[in-house]
Amino acid sequence: MKTKTVIVLALVVAVAAGIYWMTTRPEAGGGGMVGAQGGHIQGVAPKELKKGDPIREVKVPELTGEAKMGALAFAAKCATCHGENGGGREGIGPPLVHKFYRPAHHGDAAFYMAAQNGVRSHHWRFGNIPPVKGITRAEVATIIAYIRALQKENGIF
Repeated sequence: MKTKTVIVLALVVAVAAGIYWMTTRPEAGGGGMVGAQGGHIQGVAPKELKKGDPIREVKVPELTGEAKMGALAFAAKCATCHGENGGGREGIGPPLVHKFYRPAHHGDAAFYMAAQNGVRSHHWRFGNIPPVKGITRAEVATIIAYIRALQKENGIF
């Protein structure tokens, strides 16, 4: 009886993985391993974007406390690559207001590690991300609060 349960469970997991793969490939309109154009602004064809253009439009909520401080730190330390309000920049850096960076996929610890150590490219084709020079752990905490507020406002949480 246990063998049948394990087999059924394995089949369910395999089917779920297949469905996930089919719906997240770039050619299926999902995320997948894509370049910036996989997350282009609604209504703007990817070929129309020029290097440095925003990739995503981001709705900004009313910010308070730590998130408000994070907006300032983000503008100073992150926006050059990740764009205004984390919307990404074509050919430069990915949007952080994206399902890849939701807490269930990239928890807060991933942001601390990325800022301190850099990140090897794995979701996007922007290349490796270098460590952020001169950023403190306290600044990263405020940036995380800001990014999470943006994600929540934009339905990614």
